[in-house]
Amino acid sequence: MALFGRGKNTKLTAEDPSVLGQPKDRRAEPDKSGYGRPQKGPFDASEADTDSGYVDLGSILVRPADGLQLRLELEEATQRVVAVTMDLNGSSLQLQAFAAPRSEGLWGEIRAQIAQSVASQGGTVEEAEGSFGTELLARLPADASGGSRSYRAARFMGVDGPRWFLRGVIGGPAAENREAAAPLEELFRHVVVDRGESPLPPRELLPLRIPADASPNDGGAAGTSAPQAPERGPEITHLG
Repeated sequence: MALFGRGKNTKLTAEDPSVLGQPKDRRAEPDKSGYGRPQKGPFDASEADTDSGYVDLGSILVRPADGLQLRLELEEATQRVVAVTMDLNGSSLQLQAFAAPRSEGLWGEIRAQIAQSVASQGGTVEEAEGSFGTELLARLPADASGGSRSYRAARFMGVDGPRWFLRGVIGGPAAENREAAAPLEELFRHVVVDRGESPLPPRELLPLRIPADASPNDGGAAGTSAPQAPERGPEITHLG
């Protein structure tokens, strides 16, 4: 399900001054999140000390936690890593980071696109204020056992940072249970985005990488300690 497409009306290009990767102190840029992101997270690489205690996946750095498993999702056609998924306590948090213009945020426009996409698939969307500003709770039709119709829920969180946009999608029981979502929210809060200084057009997926010590996904049971080596997850055709 492709819920994050590059807008047809986007006029900015990689040469536009608002997206040029010019080195600067991004901590001086205005907060576009609407909830005080620089103090509450997720953080820009210029705002956090990631020398130790983080798993470096390229543009996204995550902090380990007991029982957490990491999966790197691949685009089938190119074998490019397109998403990081954090599995914890039977629920998941999918992460993707994108380039964004310096002058404005993307989340408002993207929320509208998500709502339109969900509606076109027969689903519903609720908008609410959450820990990271305005969020969306989407419910999409799904087949249940015995041929009956059910739905699957996904909670979309979007954060506008300095020249980047981070999307988090909570799936599983935690999508509709705030208490169950608390550990995933805490992980999301401590995510660090390394935008880099390369010129990129808005909505370009920021590069992710497979660590050298990543292990194949053998379908085994989840471990009980913090992840030492992320797994290669299922290969996917679309994720944005």
